[in-house]
Amino acid sequence: MNSFVSAKLYENNIIKVMIFSEIEKLENEPILLVINNDTFVKLDIIKCSFLNGNVIYECHTDVKIKLGNSYYISIKDFGTVPLNVNDCTDFKDFDEKYAYYGDDLGATYFKDHTEFKLWAPLASKVVLLVRKNLEDKFESFVMDRLERGVYSISLKGDYDGYFYRYKITNSGLTFVTTDPYGKGSSANGKDSAVINFDKIHIDLNNDKLPILNNELDAIVYELHIRDFTIDKSTTIENKGKYLGLAEEGRKTKQGNPAGLDYLKMLGVTHVQILPMYDYKTVDELNTDKTYNWGYDPQQYFTPEGGYSLHPNDPYSRIIELKTMVANLHKNGIKVNMDVVFNHVYDYHNNVFEKVVPNYYFRKTKNGRISNDSFCGDDLDSKRPMVRKMIIDALTFWMKEYGIDGYRFDLLGLMDIETANLAYNAIKNIKSDAMVYGEGWDMAHSLNPSERTTFLNASKVKGIGFFNDSFRDIIKGNNNGTTKGYLAGNIDYLEGFKFSFMGSVVDYCFCKKFDNVYQSINYVECHDNYTLFDCLSKNNKNVDEVLRIIKTISLIILLSYGISFYHAGQEIGLSKKNEDNTYNMGDKYNMFDYSMLDERFNMALFMSSIIRFKKTIHYTHKLTSKYISNNVYFINLDNGGLMIKLKELGDKYKDVIIIINPTPKAIKLELEGYYSGLVLNAGMIETSSLIVKTVFMNPYEVNVFAKKEDE
Repeated sequence: MNSFVSAKLYENNIIKVMIFSEIEKLENEPILLVINNDTFVKLDIIKCSFLNGNVIYECHTDVKIKLGNSYYISIKDFGTVPLNVNDCTDFKDFDEKYAYYGDDLGATYFKDHTEFKLWAPLASKVVLLVRKNLEDKFESFVMDRLERGVYSISLKGDYDGYFYRYKITNSGLTFVTTDPYGKGSSANGKDSAVINFDKIHIDLNNDKLPILNNELDAIVYELHIRDFTIDKSTTIENKGKYLGLAEEGRKTKQGNPAGLDYLKMLGVTHVQILPMYDYKTVDELNTDKTYNWGYDPQQYFTPEGGYSLHPNDPYSRIIELKTMVANLHKNGIKVNMDVVFNHVYDYHNNVFEKVVPNYYFRKTKNGRISNDSFCGDDLDSKRPMVRKMIIDALTFWMKEYGIDGYRFDLLGLMDIETANLAYNAIKNIKSDAMVYGEGWDMAHSLNPSERTTFLNASKVKGIGFFNDSFRDIIKGNNNGTTKGYLAGNIDYLEGFKFSFMGSVVDYCFCKKFDNVYQSINYVECHDNYTLFDCLSKNNKNVDEVLRIIKTISLIILLSYGISFYHAGQEIGLSKKNEDNTYNMGDKYNMFDYSMLDERFNMALFMSSIIRFKKTIHYTHKLTSKYISNNVYFINLDNGGLMIKLKELGDKYKDVIIIINPTPKAIKLELEGYYSGLVLNAGMIETSSLIVKTVFMNPYEVNVFAKKEDE
């Protein structure tokens, strides 16, 4: 090869050849197209130009460039170089010719043979490398090219558990890589592995799960597997692992429930688990030396090995993750999976770029890879094979691992058509599956009308969005420099009313959503400061901060929309005033069970109000019109508020919610007698508390219902 020449296919019959020199080729020497090393075709030079000291020849050929062949450009005295055909992926008819819609990509195991299929339309050659053990040398098998650029081979024999890679030649360059559809892996994504799923069937206890008849019944609790199980002060045995979250009967130092038993005690309906597909920046063989939340995807169809007891055993991570899901399901807790289809980790070295260069990643108008995710590696969801991969991965995790719903990271970077197709595919598997994500409007490389943002919520009616206006109005902004309504800023009173109604009613702001199920009501998630840290920036009285946290926890449950909490929010956990702790380790991210022991009364309060929430069942559609006609606001002195509800679900009639967002206690005379439903200690388990005069502590919310015989 000669590094002083390059050649690229620009159109189906136009080739540009550049000589990195001011010296032109001899006039009578041809530029030859070499096909499969045995056919030589003279190119017609239609233009010669100079750019920055380089000679550029624009050439025409009548030869139809057929992907799958090997092409080189040869010039006497300048040498021979591969013809770069990577720009073919941008030709208008590329997807029409090559997009493949079969359901058999990857390695498909059978007892007497295994079939391997890889979509690599640009490749001139693909070799399958196989070995039984990681210490063995690879055996090589040249794969056959089929229609639409799929390479295939069937190996006779039992290849259960074998490791494999692909050696792919694109435009004369050869890379060795894993399988983008690999279902199993060795540690750190070194090899893909053949998996016989029939031998690892585990009852995922889907039949133990209650049907989610109304999405407003969902109470979502976000956690990270390592963070939630790593604390040394609990009796969890498999700390930081899938199995740690599967263990039952585990305790804190003071005998309070830990891990799975704590989730059961709280009564949450769903856990949202931070990414648990295979990601890049944790050394799976040394998990105590590296840390990451997992928003750096590496293998979309393979569980993360860092949560496994045996990362080099491809079956171990699969069995352990399934066991975790099965045990959560057995205890009535559904599992929402956090997925990242907006970008990958380091596209240059990513399997997609190695297999099909110049295809999977979104580009800006100047041809650079889009950086709307601020990671520089944005996937292009509009490309058919990217869209197929996304939907294939989502459906695979549901069918094989029993996943019950999805939270999409930076969903606004995905196009609406893909989002709706994914939603339909998910709902076809589980009709009560949850689908929601971050709808921030930041995809500048995607047309605004195509972005799956909350601004386009009406185009994706079944998909929910994190409601940032709810967050900021309730607690204040994310860096803690401003207070929200429940933290004492009564200037947010009107905005609070808008938020309480699920942002679906035109009231002081234009409505954000067409239906209330699209509003994910939250104030804290894994990103940014914790609620405790935010509130503490403006209030140094810890007792008051904790009261505000309890008040906010209750309002999240009472507001119209889907209730969402971050693990530890309910007891006021801190990240030591750090913001983005994605790689900062256990010190900042761990669920502190000693603090749970210290503030266990707050956990009991949370459990109590969740029990109350579960007594509320909406039997009718909560439209914007219904909410505006059934919710009444009465302003009280000093910025307080009374909310009158004609009904709260199908059980409670003539309900009032009284909010005191100030540091002063208040006294309030009611018009008649009311039964207490929820007070500062939690749900009133009986109807014996009857009041006409209400005394409200600072930063407190009480809930009452009209006495039945009134």
